[in-house]
Amino acid sequence: MLVWLAVLWGLAAADGSDPYCLPYDYDPPLVCEYGIEPRDTGTLLDIYPAAFLHFGFDHLAANSWPLVIFGFLAALRGIGRFLAVSFVIITVSGLGVWLTASGGSITAGASGVVFGLFGYLLARGFVERNAVDITVGLTVFLLYGSLLWGVLPTETGVSWQGHLFGLLGGVASAFWLRRGDRGPRRRRTVWDRRGLTGPPPGHPG
Repeated sequence: MLVWLAVLWGLAAADGSDPYCLPYDYDPPLVCEYGIEPRDTGTLLDIYPAAFLHFGFDHLAANSWPLVIFGFLAALRGIGRFLAVSFVIITVSGLGVWLTASGGSITAGASGVVFGLFGYLLARGFVERNAVDITVGLTVFLLYGSLLWGVLPTETGVSWQGHLFGLLGGVASAFWLRRGDRGPRRRRTVWDRRGLTGPPPGHPG
C-alpha cells in the first residue's frame, strides 16, 4: 500500500499543475485527460487510469490514509486476492460513473477504491463466516462509518456516483471472490480411515 501511495503522489508531483490532473489543454476550460467522461465511448477505458489521478494535492491527501488503512487490511488475506478485489472495485466504480454521472463532467480520484475497500471489509467476514474478519469489519464500521454519507448527492463537485458504485463493487467482490472449498471431499468409510482395504469381514467380496 505504501508503493501504491507513492505512485499516486508521484503522478501528482509529475503533473505539477495543481489543481488539475494531467491536463492536455491549458486554455480554459481545463480538463483531465484521463478522467472519466460520461458516456463517451472513446474514453471508456479511462475508468482505470482515472482511479490513480487527482484534482490537486488536497484531493489526494484526503484519499491517502483511508486507502492505505483499508488496503492494508484487505491485503492481509493475500496480495493476489487483494489485486483482484481492487480490479473489480475500479471497474464497477468507473462504469457506474461513466453510465450515470452528469454529462460534461470529468471524474477522477481514488475515492471509489476507498469506498470499495470499505464495503469489502464490511462484507467479507459475514460472507465467509470468519470471526476475525467480522471483527475487523465491525471495527472499520465503528471508526469510519461516517463515510457512508458520501454515497449521497449532498456535496457539489463530489462524485457520489463513484462512491456509491465503489461501495457496491466492494460488497460484490466479497461475494464473487470469497474463499470456496478446494473441491469436494471424498467420502470415506471407517475401513478407509483405518487404512484397510477390501470389503468388511463377512461381506461377500
